[in-house]
Amino acid sequence: MRKIVVDDIEVEVPDDYSVLQACEEAGAEIPRFCFHERLSVAGNCRMCLVEAKGAPKPIASCAYGVKDLRPGPNGEPPVIETRSDVVKKAREGVMEFLLINHPLDCPICDQGGECDLQDQAMYYGVDSSRYVENKRAVEDKYIGPLVKTIMTRCIHCTRCVRFTTEVAGVSELGATGRGEDMEITTYLEHAMTSEMQGNVIDLCPVGALTSRPYAYQARPWELTKTETIDVMDALGSNIRVDARGREVLRIMPRLNEEVNEEWISDKSRFHWDGLKAQRLDRAFIRKEGKLVPTSWNEAFEAIATKVNATDKSKIAGVSGNLLSLEDQFAFKAFMSNLGSNVIEGRNGVNIDPSLGRGSYLFNSTIAGIEDADALLLIGVNPREDATVLNARIRKRWRQGEFPIAVIGDDVDLTYDFEHIGIGTDSLNDLFAGKHSFAKTLENAKRPMIILGEGAAQAGDINEIIAAISNFAASLQGDDGWNAYNFLHRSASSVGALELGLVFDGGIDAINNAKYDFVFNYAADDSGYEKSEGSFEVYIGSHGDKGAHSADVILPAAAYTEKSGLYINTEGRVQRGLRASFPPGEAKEDWSIFRALSAIVGSPLSFDSFDQLRNALYQEYADLNQIDALLPVVESTESGDKVTKISGKGIFGSGLDSYFLSNPICRASAIMADCASLKQTTQIAAE
Repeated sequence: MRKIVVDDIEVEVPDDYSVLQACEEAGAEIPRFCFHERLSVAGNCRMCLVEAKGAPKPIASCAYGVKDLRPGPNGEPPVIETRSDVVKKAREGVMEFLLINHPLDCPICDQGGECDLQDQAMYYGVDSSRYVENKRAVEDKYIGPLVKTIMTRCIHCTRCVRFTTEVAGVSELGATGRGEDMEITTYLEHAMTSEMQGNVIDLCPVGALTSRPYAYQARPWELTKTETIDVMDALGSNIRVDARGREVLRIMPRLNEEVNEEWISDKSRFHWDGLKAQRLDRAFIRKEGKLVPTSWNEAFEAIATKVNATDKSKIAGVSGNLLSLEDQFAFKAFMSNLGSNVIEGRNGVNIDPSLGRGSYLFNSTIAGIEDADALLLIGVNPREDATVLNARIRKRWRQGEFPIAVIGDDVDLTYDFEHIGIGTDSLNDLFAGKHSFAKTLENAKRPMIILGEGAAQAGDINEIIAAISNFAASLQGDDGWNAYNFLHRSASSVGALELGLVFDGGIDAINNAKYDFVFNYAADDSGYEKSEGSFEVYIGSHGDKGAHSADVILPAAAYTEKSGLYINTEGRVQRGLRASFPPGEAKEDWSIFRALSAIVGSPLSFDSFDQLRNALYQEYADLNQIDALLPVVESTESGDKVTKISGKGIFGSGLDSYFLSNPICRASAIMADCASLKQTTQIAAE
């Protein structure tokens, strides 16, 4: 630790702190453009200049270490001034240079109101310029459908370059030229391919990189900002939804060090136009083979008539992958009141919850990746399944001494790894110690094994889970460290397992049994196929796959239009809040089940959302701890330990289409552009 005096305040800070960090520890505010806590130090902008007693000139506090400061003549702690006349004049000089070539675009710039340069110019800038020459102009670059460039505004902070190289792991941005001729570009001026490129919009301190889909939509002070949870994957990234009236106009990340730090994926950020496209805003009923608009009463009466005429053992329910805990709980209660226990919500990955909570959670935790010292990926492509988690793995890999091996498809994961096989044979060899990476895992103090949903393609998923979890338990890790982790793809998967939306045999058993009546609750990607002669009721927000085959459609709310709890892949319970309201005659999901239950003669016990949540808490007490991890519950099963996988299969990995993985994304024109670009890029690469 080092003692340092900042503006007459003495603080003690670690040796590896920069002067900027030490000043902030003392409560001083240091302006900056190029410095960012999660990126390497560049020292480009010089806006963070401070005065160090004894130094011949102001120093760049972001690039100067506390350990390099000179003590006083009698050993006194180093003295830093952040508000002296020297510092003020130096910063005003830097600001004047930054504004020499910066255009006067504030009235038409999308960054207006959220611009670091604009804010700091108010304090350090002047109302006139001594520069009389023509301003520099730079040609705009096309870098894809997501990020809009106006490079004349660029101040060369290089935050975007460092982010794409260090965090995203796709080195597509860089600088060419020197001095006045320096330009930030993609070199060949092609579209960026990173799934995290939208984060450069937040990082850019000026209006050089802005959101192309959001351009000229609104000013920040016009928007209602709601903090909620992302449902595009199972990570549960913390987001802020900005809406004007009923319309969502943009989605931005929120800081959560335990989950997504301050990043989100492009799918999470840019799917918002799909929230208003292809929406179901009224009830429909099929007449003479065609779906026609109808009233809620007529739709309910048709459902009630069919339900009362159907044997309860012939009624089934399937639920989708974007649902909150309250949604799933209400659906399960509704089906139970009808007298049916045939309900499935695992979306094709038939994990048996009786194996214990630890069998389907990310036990090492997302933040725990940074403490791991070896990693094995099985049947998973984290770059697509959980993009931000992949960035966390890369962050740990960049620190060194982190061997990574993959069993499954050989894909680009933005970091180096050893590809040791594609199927169960390779995994059995690893269990038997026939591969050198088995020794690496055994010698690691905190090894990690991440199993993905691609394992379902290799054989019996429960046998695979049992074998891998037993192997993980045999590794010599630190006390309390659980090496086994399951990475889900869907926001609803853990909730379905917790609440017991599980039917023996899964969705295949429901398809094969050919039930007479099926409630399809937004299960567009579950694998459910309507059988001939069956009656299907679709409850969802978008006119997607499930709506096309339905006999009755009941319009529901999208995730931004209702509050609810979500459990992410590591078992963290998080609260989402409503940012807007459903369109037209669409209703919140729970209210649909409550009204329908009364019509069919089996009314539910709750009449409000608060009553529903209280009922959920009473039955599942663990879910009452918001932002806390669920306690791991071991298996209640007994028997021999599985040490070898009997079947032979290949582990799949990745989604069929990353940008079109759910109904909201498939309704989004932005996601369609991204999917088309990605497909074109893959074809070109092949």
